[in-house]
Amino acid sequence: MTATNWRPIGQQDTQNGKSGKMNLQSVYQNKKVFVTGHTGFKGSWLITWLHSMGAHVKGYALAPQDENDLYNSINGDSLCQSMIADIRDKEGLKKELLSFAPDFVFHLAAQPLVRYSYEAPIETFDVNVMGTAHLLDAIRFLEKPCVVVIITTDKVYHNKEEDYFYKEDDKLGGYDPYSASKAAAEIVIDSYRSSFFNPKEYNKHQKSISSARAGNVIGGGDWARDRIVPDVIRALLKGETITVRNPSAVRPWEHVLEPLHGYLVLAACQANEPVKYASGYNFGPRMNETLSVGGLVKEALAVWGEGKFETPLQNGAPHEANLLQLDITKAEIELGWTPSFTVHEAIRYTVEWYKQFHGQKDTAYNLMMNDIKKIHP
Repeated sequence: MTATNWRPIGQQDTQNGKSGKMNLQSVYQNKKVFVTGHTGFKGSWLITWLHSMGAHVKGYALAPQDENDLYNSINGDSLCQSMIADIRDKEGLKKELLSFAPDFVFHLAAQPLVRYSYEAPIETFDVNVMGTAHLLDAIRFLEKPCVVVIITTDKVYHNKEEDYFYKEDDKLGGYDPYSASKAAAEIVIDSYRSSFFNPKEYNKHQKSISSARAGNVIGGGDWARDRIVPDVIRALLKGETITVRNPSAVRPWEHVLEPLHGYLVLAACQANEPVKYASGYNFGPRMNETLSVGGLVKEALAVWGEGKFETPLQNGAPHEANLLQLDITKAEIELGWTPSFTVHEAIRYTVEWYKQFHGQKDTAYNLMMNDIKKIHP
């Protein structure tokens, strides 16, 4: 890939903790960007941002599950060339990717839910592990330079349930099928990077492969089941008491735009120096801003202005991690990326998004663009 005129900014160049000085539009304008999972929550936010910067986007994903999903709310088909297909269709994926010939690839397609992974473990491993392998294998046949960012999760680490912030070189693992599948995907990524896209041989293959491990994202337009914010909003809209399974569980909450910003910055760095940045990166909140599930719910109710929650007995409930924290030092130092919002701002912006949308005070697209301008004017 031709190097851009963009360079990663160092910590000394940031202002107010923001790494927004970089001109991302100059990186992505008129570039061809292939996004798997584009119809999902994070995918819908990403294609909106890319479209606003003038990128030519092609999406590859399953159809939205519900007519009220965010992708339909923003008329996602108007923002990208949409291919509705399964990431497990190896030949179909290869055909669509090669015919598009992208400059950048963001792989978001996944089975993303911990509790559902207990119901459908084989599907979870098939989608998250083999889907990733299918994507990387298709890249082998792409006859042009390309930057690839594969999104996994903060849950790829062997969780010791201790007051510890996980670093990129910590041991991988996973108790539940979802976490294990994403840890396995990281091993697949490392294998393909070593075997077929070795940075030492970049001049031969011209592919730069990275992985991004993000914390628990929140943001407007998420309606997935078994996620705390959608559960809270659904209960509030119905005037019901919110059920909170594990209020003491601590998670690295962050607004959805934080990791997306990180992915875009990482890919821009790879375009500029494809060998240097071909590795894994954590994207999470500042290390003093983790918050319990109960704390998040209380703040969300305060922003909404009403509501209450309860914690029922969880006899026989599937295991979920109680404590998870990320060390984001590598992204801060190497990429010049830092969180733009505090966790409290992330909660406020998220709940206000739903209030505005439910009150029909603005469209989903306009609300998303308003939030994008907060993080990247």
